[in-house]
Amino acid sequence: MKEEQSRTLFGISLSDRPTWQQFLICTSGFFFGYLVNGVCEEYVYNRLQFSFGWYFTFIQGFVYLFLIYLQGFTTKHIVNPMRTYVKLSAVLMGSHGLTKGSLAYLNYPAQIMFKSTKVLPVMIMGAFIPGLRRKYPVHEYISAFLLVLGLILFTLADAQMSPNFSMIGILMITGALIMDAFLGNLQEAIFTMNPETTQMEMLFCSTVVGLPFLFVPMVLTGELFRAWTACSQHPYVYGVLVFEAMATFIGQVSVLSLIALFGAATTALITTARKGVTLLLSYLIFTKPLTEQHGSGLLLIVMGIVLKMVPMDSKPPSKIQARQAVRNDGGEGDRGDEEERKSLV
Repeated sequence: MKEEQSRTLFGISLSDRPTWQQFLICTSGFFFGYLVNGVCEEYVYNRLQFSFGWYFTFIQGFVYLFLIYLQGFTTKHIVNPMRTYVKLSAVLMGSHGLTKGSLAYLNYPAQIMFKSTKVLPVMIMGAFIPGLRRKYPVHEYISAFLLVLGLILFTLADAQMSPNFSMIGILMITGALIMDAFLGNLQEAIFTMNPETTQMEMLFCSTVVGLPFLFVPMVLTGELFRAWTACSQHPYVYGVLVFEAMATFIGQVSVLSLIALFGAATTALITTARKGVTLLLSYLIFTKPLTEQHGSGLLLIVMGIVLKMVPMDSKPPSKIQARQAVRNDGGEGDRGDEEERKSLV
């Protein structure tokens, strides 16, 4: 079996660092990228009233390709067949477009409330993805449920910005959640089955294959022409979009590093916790009053995170230990899993 890929994050070596440092570096990059992303999205969608999710995702894809080129990545670094990324790209672009587009029908607190449930379907879906077949201990499901419930309570407690529900928005965000459940597990499966896969390859191939998928909804809905006209009248919007894409690029590569090192479910838990931090910072910075319901939500969030971090005897071996066990097995496990590998790639 090939040696495991040496992981780096924007020139920072991860593989030769302790686990806690890997986690801290990746999480810091993720929090920075997506906190900036949240501010930009609020500005574009709420302040400017521009609701062109598919078009903005399309622009973001080209910014990603340029940034990946600056990182020195070329097609000769690709180790997986391109067909591996076809369904991954369809899911990725669909998730991005539906998430961004849902803000035209749901306000930000409502979207956060729905997206906060992502960790549960990610864990459930992991049991069915070829190459993973993950089984999580009961305490991890309880941890995820507490975190989700706490975040929902915290969101609902915001009386001045009560969630505004629209059936179209609910359908769009539900579709995004289903795609997110597939997305993280598919990415983890690719990293697990071919450890030489890099984060840049994953992002590059997903973007290249995924960009054409955006044309169909943009043309059918007429968004392509409406967005082009609106942004032409306000060209500074492109500056905001490029800045957002640059920050999100840092967050995306950090998320892929987390998936490669710690798995899809742990990454989903971190991304969910980030939403709670974003909401809490909003209250602290703008000195909004905190109610008992806010406190209850925060307590459940903390309980969920603590329960996740508490070691349990029944906890399955880590990804690194599992890979080492496969290497020591002399390759017998590889031959046994060959059919599952073929079903994915």
